[in-house]
Amino acid sequence: MKISILTPTYNRAEDLERLYTSLLVNNNSGVDFEWLIMDDGSTDKSKLIVDNYIKQDIIDIKYFYQSNQGKMVAINNLMKRVKGDIVFTCDSDDYLRTGALDTIVKYSKRLLEDDTVYALAFLKETEKGKISGNKFPEEVHRSDMFSLYFREKMTGEKILVFKTSIRKKYKHELEADEKFITESRMYHKMDLDYDIIGINEPIEIGDYKDDGYTSNILKVFKENPLGYYMFFKEILEMNFEDVSFSKRMYVYKHYILFANLADRSHAISSVEGLLNKIMIMILWIPGKIATKRRFKT
Repeated sequence: MKISILTPTYNRAEDLERLYTSLLVNNNSGVDFEWLIMDDGSTDKSKLIVDNYIKQDIIDIKYFYQSNQGKMVAINNLMKRVKGDIVFTCDSDDYLRTGALDTIVKYSKRLLEDDTVYALAFLKETEKGKISGNKFPEEVHRSDMFSLYFREKMTGEKILVFKTSIRKKYKHELEADEKFITESRMYHKMDLDYDIIGINEPIEIGDYKDDGYTSNILKVFKENPLGYYMFFKEILEMNFEDVSFSKRMYVYKHYILFANLADRSHAISSVEGLLNKIMIMILWIPGKIATKRRFKT
């Protein structure tokens, strides 16, 4: 069994060393893995640093370069080159816990031998050892990503380790010339046919960077409104049974937010379901005002 680790990177030369070191430590476990890096048009010393890692010839590293097209295109392009049976992404500003690959191998049969499972979902830690969000309700918990976050009150970032044969059937879908979309858009489409298994063990460590997507979320929203609009439109077409009122309101408000940012004039008529249409109509004007105030559009 082989594991593929994907790292999209853009001007993160100062962070790559920590990730590389964590891979060297995990290399001691004897797990067969490859590290695939997509440089998304960096202008720093990223290539020189990775070239040095390759020359050391300690682990299997493959470096690729693309003009700046964003993280999601970088991952899409890396997926075409994956050779492993299992694949997951580790961003350039994150790194692996000691024993992370052993942990994945320990649960790999649950993924590889079940045709109805597309991924294992592991926990993520901050550098201070705090779990991102909450844990799964059971030590080994079967569900899907939509149910976890919209029905089961899951919070925080989780690390998805995919079965490659299924993962290759999907990609991150971007709209127009946008460069980013939430990973959840792809996860929810995978949820329609497969499940995930949540594991209460962390495998990655990382904090949010000041210049990262999460820390600059309003800028990300403003630059990529159409993809997010489509994402929330697709959520409104899903089964809302057992979804709490607060979560429904979250979807309605964000649908209105991105409909306005993307200038979708037929956003109300595009909504599926009578209740959804009524709620969007009620919330539309206050939502439009709130969007203008928040983004000064």
